Amino acid sequence: MTLTPFAIKWLPVLLLAVSNIFMTLAWYGHLKFKSTPLLIVIGVSWGIAFFEYCLAVPANRIGHAVWSAAELKTMQEVITLIVFAGFSVVVLKEPLGWNHLGGFTLIAAGAALIFRG
Repeated sequence: MTLTPFAIKWLPVLLLAVSNIFMTLAWYGHLKFKSTPLLIVIGVSWGIAFFEYCLAVPANRIGHAVWSAAELKTMQEVITLIVFAGFSVVVLKEPLGWNHLGGFTLIAAGAALIFRG
């Protein structure tokens, strides 16, 4: 399968975004089910994380043709913050305060430095 230069550059971003939805669900979704035994939660979380890996590994493999490993990791972290912020508010019903948004902004500013140069 041959990908266009556009796809090689932006497909990893899409795959990382979707993979982060799965990972956020695996890591934090169980907080809605606190009465479920921990071993069951761990097993279900591992099952969900499998799908995250099925997307993240190809994202990094394809993306490394255009992005450095540091850029791919930085993208993944910024995407994680965006997905987590939405998940926290929508699913967990936990508000984000100015301190969260300020911290996320500082992290995003640091991430921007990675792409300079």
